[in-house]
Amino acid sequence: MLTQRANNVYYLAARKFCFRRLVGRSSCQLARTLTTSSVCSNPLQPGPSLKDFLKQPIAASVERDSDVPPYFDSLEARGANQRVFFEVYGCQMNVSDTEIVWSILESSGYLKTDDIFKADIILVVTCSIRDNAEKKIWHRLKQLRAMKRKRRDNFQIKIGLLGCMAERLKHSLLEEDRLVDIVAGPDSYRDLPRLLAISSSNQTAINVMLSRDETYADITPVRLNENSVSAYVSIMRGCNNMCTYCIVPFTRGRERSRPVGSIMKEIEFLSKSGVKEVTLLGQNVNSYRDSSSQESASNDVAKLAKGFKTVYKLPKGGLRFAELLDQVATVDPQMRVRYTSPHPKDFPDEVLQVIAHRKNVCASIHLPAQSGNTQVLDRMRRGYDREAYLDLVRHIRDILPGVALSSDFICGFCGETENEFNDTLTLIDEVGYNVAYLFAYSMRKKTTAHRRYVDDVPDDIKRDRLIRMSQVFRRRADELNRRYIGNREVILVEGNSKRSNEFLFGRNDGNLKTIIPVGELPVEEHSNFRKPIRTGDYIMVHVTDANSQVLKGQPLYHCTI
Repeated sequence: MLTQRANNVYYLAARKFCFRRLVGRSSCQLARTLTTSSVCSNPLQPGPSLKDFLKQPIAASVERDSDVPPYFDSLEARGANQRVFFEVYGCQMNVSDTEIVWSILESSGYLKTDDIFKADIILVVTCSIRDNAEKKIWHRLKQLRAMKRKRRDNFQIKIGLLGCMAERLKHSLLEEDRLVDIVAGPDSYRDLPRLLAISSSNQTAINVMLSRDETYADITPVRLNENSVSAYVSIMRGCNNMCTYCIVPFTRGRERSRPVGSIMKEIEFLSKSGVKEVTLLGQNVNSYRDSSSQESASNDVAKLAKGFKTVYKLPKGGLRFAELLDQVATVDPQMRVRYTSPHPKDFPDEVLQVIAHRKNVCASIHLPAQSGNTQVLDRMRRGYDREAYLDLVRHIRDILPGVALSSDFICGFCGETENEFNDTLTLIDEVGYNVAYLFAYSMRKKTTAHRRYVDDVPDDIKRDRLIRMSQVFRRRADELNRRYIGNREVILVEGNSKRSNEFLFGRNDGNLKTIIPVGELPVEEHSNFRKPIRTGDYIMVHVTDANSQVLKGQPLYHCTI
């Protein structure tokens, strides 16, 4: 049985076919045609079949796009130099996804513009992880719709919504609010040229189907900022953890790993392009397993440390994350390697050993705790308790004494009492994080928490707890960062400081933002030759001051990792 979407496409193709057949005829020919059909001696002759709605085959000399269906003329899926403007919200994964989208559209004849007022198409890449993020995007879509109505030079401007919010709110976006013309989920970006072609005839177009195997492994992302010294590389998509508060498994689908060969090819390309730092991305990078790889013949099953558990079957065999991380590090010893985000429940020693032995793998680890209370962690279905998390932190610091830790925390989760929240404050104080991302809980539909629990912590209490959580974190971060004063730190310069062009900023191995003055430095230690500090340079810095957010220092000389 044909799907509704296919029916719509066949109907449009048939209508266009009939129109083309009739337009070229004279009035006499048209009248003769209509008359003949009306006096047909056998009115019950067979009607058109499916083949009558298909396009005629394209000549062998004309290349057909492999991703375009046979009933759709490949020329209709071409961009015809239409200008696309991207507006990206949310996490690093959305930045990586946008680069995949741009690669697809660029190969289909679209152009990119950084001026929204010159755009023919505006694509908003969205985040649905929290209510505040969605509210911000709803407000922005209403602004864009108002801007679209005012445009007189090009009334055909199209607005598309991509990403997590597309899958979660597809019906209200198209049917209730009619704010957008195109809706595409995280696994349907290959279909964008077709969706855009459909929307050109003033129809709404949607594809939010999730996939169990889509990794875009054969697509080389095109960077939005080609001058940036850092880049994101997606190594996996989706998530299997099913934390009760999290919408990601429902908006991005189940976990699947990108083949290692595709990842290495992209890393090598970035290195040759002058990129000095890559960040490997995934919802849970430590569970990466490339089952198609021939480089690891092991059939071992991932093992969890004592105190950790999972709700899904652990993967078996294939090349693991520690092996991938080690291979990436060997591509260019002068290119820093970071990764995010691991899950505490499956943090193998092999990963820590790679960090310890590879100088270009940064000793900064994101270790999301979410809560410091065992009962709340159980309701969140995080797979560990407070003591297991603290044991892991101690173990990491035994192997990597100077490691910089970052984390995520949620306050006000369903049923959280004051005593349970205080356990989060004491965990932040005991562990000590250089960086933390703090949020008040917001209920998400489709999640287990939405079905099982009640969002019963009042908003004013959530706000108060968020303030208190921030105060404890900033006090500890200030203490930790001040320990860098007097140290020498290698930083990678990323650009001018936001506050003044007389200063530059970069990040040290621990991913801490470091501010230095503009100037010339010796090309190496003890050298008499000097050259200006530029974006992409490694600089040795003497740290002179620090607070909870940044380090400040005096640049000494150009250096390497």
